[in-house]
Amino acid sequence: MDKGLAMPADAESDLEKFAQARGVKYFMVSYTDLFGGQRAKLVPAQAISAMQKDGAGFAGFATWLDLTPAHPDMLALPDPHSVIQLPWKPDVAWLASDCLMDGKSVAQAPRNTLKRLVAEAAELGISVKTGVEPEFFLTTQDGKQISDQYDTASKSCYDQQAVMRRYDVIVEICDSMLHLGWRPYQNDHEDANGQFEINWAFDDVLATADKHSFFKFMVKSIAEKHGLRATFMPKPFQGLTGNGCHAHISVWDLGGKTNAFADDQKELGLSEQGRNFLGGIMKHASALAAITNPTVNSYKRINAPRTISGATWAPNTVTWTGNNRTHMVRVPGPGRFELRLPDGAANPYLMQAVIIAAGLDGIRTKADPGPRSDIDMYKDGHTITSGPKLPLNLLDALREFEKNRELMKALGDEFSSAYLKLKHGEWNSYASHFTEWERQTTLDI
Repeated sequence: MDKGLAMPADAESDLEKFAQARGVKYFMVSYTDLFGGQRAKLVPAQAISAMQKDGAGFAGFATWLDLTPAHPDMLALPDPHSVIQLPWKPDVAWLASDCLMDGKSVAQAPRNTLKRLVAEAAELGISVKTGVEPEFFLTTQDGKQISDQYDTASKSCYDQQAVMRRYDVIVEICDSMLHLGWRPYQNDHEDANGQFEINWAFDDVLATADKHSFFKFMVKSIAEKHGLRATFMPKPFQGLTGNGCHAHISVWDLGGKTNAFADDQKELGLSEQGRNFLGGIMKHASALAAITNPTVNSYKRINAPRTISGATWAPNTVTWTGNNRTHMVRVPGPGRFELRLPDGAANPYLMQAVIIAAGLDGIRTKADPGPRSDIDMYKDGHTITSGPKLPLNLLDALREFEKNRELMKALGDEFSSAYLKLKHGEWNSYASHFTEWERQTTLDI
């Protein structure tokens, strides 16, 4: 954050002083549930001291957590170091929160799950840093079509006319990020018509997850301000490239000065520890998908037929490579790799948590990622026999996760049980839904 929006040095973590210094009238005390839903209470600045001490009360059952109406209040305890003053509404500030119940951490809560894994990494003397690339569409208010009627090219990626027709929206978002000190460095029109991406600097995983969570809120809010709708839905339009959320991953010492993944003497500049971390990702990839691709719609992206642009830009097989975008993982340069599996529906906190969980298991077990492949997976992927196919649907992914006791234990039994219960409920709801396709194909059977 820049000095204009950061916690005042003399205030330490006093949110009331922050409000007085910045003219903040209200705080949004926010947390993210298991399905990625962002929940909040709007708290007057005069009441924030009590909330900072005791937390804001929520009925956990009313959101996507595995709780009942009989459970006591769940308290969202705001993290003062996450505070962000809304650039488009500066009398309001947003706060990420940790969930508590009966004085104890709610183990299934996504931010709590991530923080526990960050602490596990620290015990090994390492800090995981990531950057994310969340793609989104700007649509009409009903979400049924893209907002720009002239954005019709079959190869629309980087289309300068199309990005300039949405200049007011994109620049307001980017200006906000500049104001927040996120160091955004590029904005572009993505592969699909009506699709955009804004990139900003990588950071420690918790900071990245908080920013990612706020980014989704900000993009949607600014789009609404302009009479549009923003969606991160993995595959909102048939025939168009879906919304990915690629993660660039590196591991550092606890001081953040030495990149433990970098070794110029090794293949692609990736150290032995980096290869082991990657080995963990490869080992757990099929189960990983249940978290990184968490919706029914997610599997319309990673198992999609060719789009009108000629490529889906999404993986469907567990493979890794050098600087080649057709694989699940690519190593674009020394000291980091890009996981191309996650999509726009990925929970900002759980996505980071499962990356750490898989990677730490890889380090502990000295997992080997196997040989890299440099083929064009979209053209010659059928020749790969060693890499398993990614799950075909959410149910398959959940079954892979349920079989993977190592990953479930790493993420925590309470979290894993809650996630599987609620996600199986989501799948059952989908499976019982009657569709027009069924009527059209079966009515006259």
